[in-house]
Amino acid sequence: GGNRYSTSVGGTLTGFHGHILLVDDPLNPHQAVRGNEMETANKWLSQTLSTRKIEKAITPTILIMQRLHQNDASGHMLAKKKNILHISLPGEIRNFSDKVKPSELKNHYVDGLLDPTRMPWPVLNDMEADLGQYGYAGQVGQHPVPPGGGMFKPDNIKIVDSPSSFSQGRPVRYWDKAGSDGRGAFTAGVKLTKLRNNRYCIMDVVRGQWSTDEREKMIRATAEKDGVDTVIYLEQEPGSGGKDSILSSVRNLDGFSAHADRPTGDKVFRADPFSVQVNIGNVEMLEGPWNGAFIEEMRFFPKGTYKDQIDAVSGAYSKLHKPRAGVW
Repeated sequence: GGNRYSTSVGGTLTGFHGHILLVDDPLNPHQAVRGNEMETANKWLSQTLSTRKIEKAITPTILIMQRLHQNDASGHMLAKKKNILHISLPGEIRNFSDKVKPSELKNHYVDGLLDPTRMPWPVLNDMEADLGQYGYAGQVGQHPVPPGGGMFKPDNIKIVDSPSSFSQGRPVRYWDKAGSDGRGAFTAGVKLTKLRNNRYCIMDVVRGQWSTDEREKMIRATAEKDGVDTVIYLEQEPGSGGKDSILSSVRNLDGFSAHADRPTGDKVFRADPFSVQVNIGNVEMLEGPWNGAFIEEMRFFPKGTYKDQIDAVSGAYSKLHKPRAGVW
């Protein structure tokens, strides 16, 4: 005489109650990048689904999902730390041994693998290359923070006097703008190029805490120094203010190939693809006085105080990897 009622995140539940509430993958990787959809899923679980219990004291909620973000549905529920049984099964325990819960389940791993038949080490290595450090740590390790806490291994960047090869195409200068005037966030412009040997070279970084007028003068002066061969992108902040600011910057760059860019997702997800290239040793950097500050920010990203340089180099990489994507 029982029955099952199925719905979706944000779907209607009016008039329906259950003895068991079962949630399967309320969020996908694309939605996790978009914070508003993740917040919607969390609110729906906490404020709507939680009220649909026949017997509030004993009706269980069972959530099954891969980890996608520190504040995804699992992270949101675990943060409450109330009457929760957490079963966590990473795909491998070479890097995620402490994430197996309950810990006695480690006895079921073979050669450090949860499933040596379907997901042996070669498969997992390919997944890490495809997903990036952040994606792999979440979807395979069930802990969406890369091993060691940092996404980048800046010691793998080779500092050179000149690029190891000629540029494959036009270099990109990407700007992450701020109006700080000596305090707060920095404005950063990173120049990146892809070489014919398929390596990436960080050519230059311009960074400072400038007023709006000073910033625009610096962006123009940098463009003149780079020359018309360099393609310029400027990150557009949301809202009408962000649009007005970008339009002003593009007008300021009259005579150069300048474009506004509206990236999606948070800075961590946007940095992930470039971190893969850094960590496999496929990035070099021209020697310059800016090297130290850049490497320091990279070493502590995303836990460091500043993220402007990494946001800029990630934007430049995305344009070299997928030219003209996301431009209006």
